[in-house]
Amino acid sequence: MKEVLLGIGGLSFGILSSAGVFTVLATVGLVPRFAGKMHVASHILLLERTVVWGTITGGICSVFADYLQVGAYVERLRLFGPNTEAAVLVLGNLYLIIYGLFAGMFVGCLAFAIAEMLDSIPIFSRRIGFRHGLGIAILAAALGKALGSLLYFSESIFFSAM
Repeated sequence: MKEVLLGIGGLSFGILSSAGVFTVLATVGLVPRFAGKMHVASHILLLERTVVWGTITGGICSVFADYLQVGAYVERLRLFGPNTEAAVLVLGNLYLIIYGLFAGMFVGCLAFAIAEMLDSIPIFSRRIGFRHGLGIAILAAALGKALGSLLYFSESIFFSAM
């Protein structure tokens, strides 16, 4: 009975959390903004489905991470022969680079959409008398974040925080 109640509670809290995520995405208008920028308004339902499925897949992968260790499975079966460890390392790093790129783009777009919804960028630019070059300032902020994350991971700063 205890496990059933825990399962019901976990499922309920998961549904509540995902409803919060989708509420934020809908409030900010992220999907219509993406459709407008990419000129794919005729495919907006497909775009919405990919956002929903991406969120669901990310949630499943974060909850069941122990069961999704593909690299350990490939190493155990020795699918690439004697070079299995090297292949797993290369493919794993390639996956992390691609995933990190897309996750970073999504988080950046979400942050800028929230900032734009709150009109913080235009208010900030008017207050400091910033008239031209807003695109350059946004690009500089994005490059600064990218360089900061590269420094963070290349110098293994995350190990010193433990």
